[in-house]
Amino acid sequence: MIDYLQLMKGSSKNASDNRQQEISEISRSLKSLARELNVPVIALSQLSRSVESRQDHRPMLSDLRESGSLEQDADMVAFLYREAYYNKEMQDDDEKNNVTEVILAKNRNGPVGTIEMYFAGQFTLFYEMTNQEVPEDM
Repeated sequence: MIDYLQLMKGSSKNASDNRQQEISEISRSLKSLARELNVPVIALSQLSRSVESRQDHRPMLSDLRESGSLEQDADMVAFLYREAYYNKEMQDDDEKNNVTEVILAKNRNGPVGTIEMYFAGQFTLFYEMTNQEVPEDM
């Protein structure tokens, strides 16, 4: 697991290389490493600030910071989105405040879509939402 991609440095010593090229190199290298070792590599990434300026703050593939190659190289891209983070009125309602969308924006080998999960922040735990009430100890 890489936490987070933008903290990594590329191999280039050339100061004229821009950061997008460096992130592209890192992305390709991680993809090669995953193939070579036959293991999944999970890389966290920052989003660009453009997501903050839109009416709908749900992240999109184009929001991945500093490189289109992240979108291209990844087999799977998932985002977390919590409406209550942007909507202060929802923060007073514990049940709505903790609803988190897991947005599967890219899945090279399967479907994409969005599922809702409940986030229990005190435990740093996500769990599947059901029609049942949220347990008292969560």
